[in-house]
Amino acid sequence: MKKVWITVNLLLFSGYLLAQSSPVSQIRSYRQENEKRWVDDFLSFLSIPNIASVPSDIQRNTSRIMELMKARSIEQVQLLYPRTPDAPPAVYGEVRVPGATQTIIFYAHYDGQPVDSSQWANGFHPFRPKLIRDKQLLSGNQISLPAVNNYKIDPEWRIVARGASDDKGGVMAILYAYEALKATGFRPNYNIKFFFEGEEEKGSPHLQEILERYPNQLKSDLWIICDGPVHQSGRKLVSFGVRGDAGMEITVYGSKRPLHSGHYGNWAPNPALQLSKLLASMKDDEGKVLVKGFYDKVIPLNPAEKNALKKIPPADEQMKKELGFLSEETKGLSLLNSLLLPSLNINGMRSAGVGKYASNIIPAEAIANLDLRLVPGIDYQEQQDLVEAHIRKEGFFITRSEPTDAERALYPKIAKVIREKGYNAQRTSMELPIARKVIAAVQSTTPDEVVLMPSLGGSLPLFLFEKYLSAKTITVPIANHDNNQHAANENIRLQNFWDGIETMAALMMMHL
Repeated sequence: MKKVWITVNLLLFSGYLLAQSSPVSQIRSYRQENEKRWVDDFLSFLSIPNIASVPSDIQRNTSRIMELMKARSIEQVQLLYPRTPDAPPAVYGEVRVPGATQTIIFYAHYDGQPVDSSQWANGFHPFRPKLIRDKQLLSGNQISLPAVNNYKIDPEWRIVARGASDDKGGVMAILYAYEALKATGFRPNYNIKFFFEGEEEKGSPHLQEILERYPNQLKSDLWIICDGPVHQSGRKLVSFGVRGDAGMEITVYGSKRPLHSGHYGNWAPNPALQLSKLLASMKDDEGKVLVKGFYDKVIPLNPAEKNALKKIPPADEQMKKELGFLSEETKGLSLLNSLLLPSLNINGMRSAGVGKYASNIIPAEAIANLDLRLVPGIDYQEQQDLVEAHIRKEGFFITRSEPTDAERALYPKIAKVIREKGYNAQRTSMELPIARKVIAAVQSTTPDEVVLMPSLGGSLPLFLFEKYLSAKTITVPIANHDNNQHAANENIRLQNFWDGIETMAALMMMHL
């Protein structure tokens, strides 16, 4: 077995050395010649706000992406609109290769998570991108943009802005990869299509409409998804699946108005306490979800996926030290294994004020937002059903709107539950011939063995591509693991960005 392992590693490394002598090295040289222009372009793109709920911002983003695509001679550049009026479009383009019989679509999304600029530290702003000289974001030296041309760009610098890593970085890595390919005289070995979505961070509520409306344009042999972080070790990663996602908002009610805690404390019900007890009832002290049936339909990993999991370097101790906590929530479960189970997370809670806004009251209501991450075998609506059944078991009457006086007179414990539209998990077989070619293409860009993940912990609506287009998807992320995506001070390390461009270029050149 050891001899086989050594042979495999030698083959992987020899493939990398061969690649360095031809296309990949030329792509790298082109990047080095153009990286200052690329950084400037990227910063300009990141300065456009990209919250999907603001139509004017979405229009500015789509216009800019179309300009970038046309400047690189990508054909058939257009917007693909869902049937729903005013919903964000996807930006589409294609490159037809004479004689090619196969097609791959490269996917990234241009929208970003909602932002509160007051939470961004050290003078950072989500839509005023800045360069930082090192990864210590709270103390890193900022570089004024006009001074970029006076520096030799350091690969350890980071760009801080909303969308830098999730996922405008993916959009630009794909476009720069194609630009480099074209400029260096290499021709793709198959037809390429580009698909940049505009509301992934909202749960892609209209993606299905787009896929159903343009099935011929979106027909392909594979979708390459450029989103998410590489392994915590810094090694490149190929993932064959993603978790599904569904949200729920729970509001628990007390009195019809806030009450003086001295006059009514110990007597009027406190919804903050009731909600805390309800949420605590959903998990035990070992981190196991106590909602009945929560894990029942999980499809176990197959032998190839289990084998891949064994080869992934553990990152638990590194991440505990980096993130500053001592023990994991689910006792005895590694980070990798925890990502392969469904989860129930509390995204946020609110009930009256704290800090300088605190007052001596009994609040009238308490609200929590839940995030349900799903794995293959579990339907998101059924999982929401199970959570609602648990809420009822804990003695709550469930309503979909503000409780009426009649309901308040009948039920001592009332919870309004709003179910958000979600989507299911998806997983592609690691043993498909095209999967092996993707792995080989990524491996050709690095001397380190590529990490193969059965599934990422994050979520994307990839099951829709399979359901409505019968398409396979493979995810090839590029961002640094500590990119702060979905949070304040989101960033991307430049070396990750450069490596991502090489990776996307290698995928465009692979033989199918």
